Amino acid sequence: MLEHHIRDYIATKLANVGINSDPYGVELTTAFALVVLAVAGVSYLITHHLIVRSVKNVLQKTNKPLAESLAKYDLLGKISLLIPLLVLDVLLPIAVGHYTILSGIIDRLLGALVLFMIVWIIFAILDALNDIATFKGITRKMPIKSFVQLIKLFTFFIGLVVFVSILANESPIIFLSGLGVATGFVMLVFKDTILGFVAGIQLSANRMISLNDWIQMNAYGANGTVEEISLTTVKVRNFDNTVSMLPAYALVQNAFINWQGMSDSGGRRIERSVNIDVTSIRFMSADEVEDMKKIRILRQYIYEKLRDINEFNDDLDEEDQDVANQRHITNLGMFRAYLTAYLRANKDIHQYMLIMVRQLQPTSEGIPLQVYAFSNNVDWAVYEGVQADLFDHIYSIMPMFGLRPYQALGSNDALNIGTLK
Repeated sequence: MLEHHIRDYIATKLANVGINSDPYGVELTTAFALVVLAVAGVSYLITHHLIVRSVKNVLQKTNKPLAESLAKYDLLGKISLLIPLLVLDVLLPIAVGHYTILSGIIDRLLGALVLFMIVWIIFAILDALNDIATFKGITRKMPIKSFVQLIKLFTFFIGLVVFVSILANESPIIFLSGLGVATGFVMLVFKDTILGFVAGIQLSANRMISLNDWIQMNAYGANGTVEEISLTTVKVRNFDNTVSMLPAYALVQNAFINWQGMSDSGGRRIERSVNIDVTSIRFMSADEVEDMKKIRILRQYIYEKLRDINEFNDDLDEEDQDVANQRHITNLGMFRAYLTAYLRANKDIHQYMLIMVRQLQPTSEGIPLQVYAFSNNVDWAVYEGVQADLFDHIYSIMPMFGLRPYQALGSNDALNIGTLK
């Protein structure tokens, strides 16, 4: 056998330097084992202090993100440990090959240790790749972490089977065939993992969610930014700085809102109404219309509207020149035109998106006059400021048009009813 030839060769070399020993004796076995340990130590020193450091220096100068990822998970350090283990795994069983039981035990233990190191290195490689993908922004489009965790899971199971087969000195196929019996149990135990993986694929394929997206899912109390997408869960940082952990499959099975489209569009919708007191709506007199020409943004509207109205009224017969037969400008119509022009001139309103001021169905609380537009800043705080400034102005300018906002009778109003004149 090869190990016998190696031992005979080493015995001959030792004899040349004055060590005479039975090629299968304790003295040669000890010497051979010491040589193997020395070789393993030298291989570690060369790998760790020469190769690993050189690679780190080169990467630090050429690819700093990659160097930081490798250093974070000490990938090169783990590889430098694997090299001497491989040396021991190959040579140490040969050194003690005469002692069959001891050789078998050492062989199995070293084989198991090498397998553990390989799995550990694979995990470190996957984690480093995930960090690099995050740095390059790939994780915004694909749930890389879910795939990393899935590969880790499969690697762990395969490593576990091979680990047991090494210690039992049996073929891994025997243990793999036994997994078919446990499939039902595995499906039950890892139900969330399997559902999460399938959901992760669906989320990725349909681009339903990505890192840093703003999502809202009321069923789970989530309303914030996606911080992490893993194999089974989605981590959401809510706006009150609480954290919601959502099952990945829940995002596929239940409805949720992804506001990222709004953020990417560059405009955030303003859709709010002010209720107009119906009793304040009336025709405007010619003097009032003339006075409105002082408002610069209304001049074009007044000119065009008066032209249309005058043309219509002039076509009426003399006997039809009654107020009810004629067309007039209303204060509500003038107010709608003013708000539309005001929005068109407002630098905080997105001018390339829909701008509209419309009446809604009247209610017992008056006529809702709705402003529908988009702010050109999607930041929440800025958006709320723009919306508040807009409606501050609307409520303040309404009396100039002879309009009143609807407001229910308050307790203070009730107390002062008798003093009103």
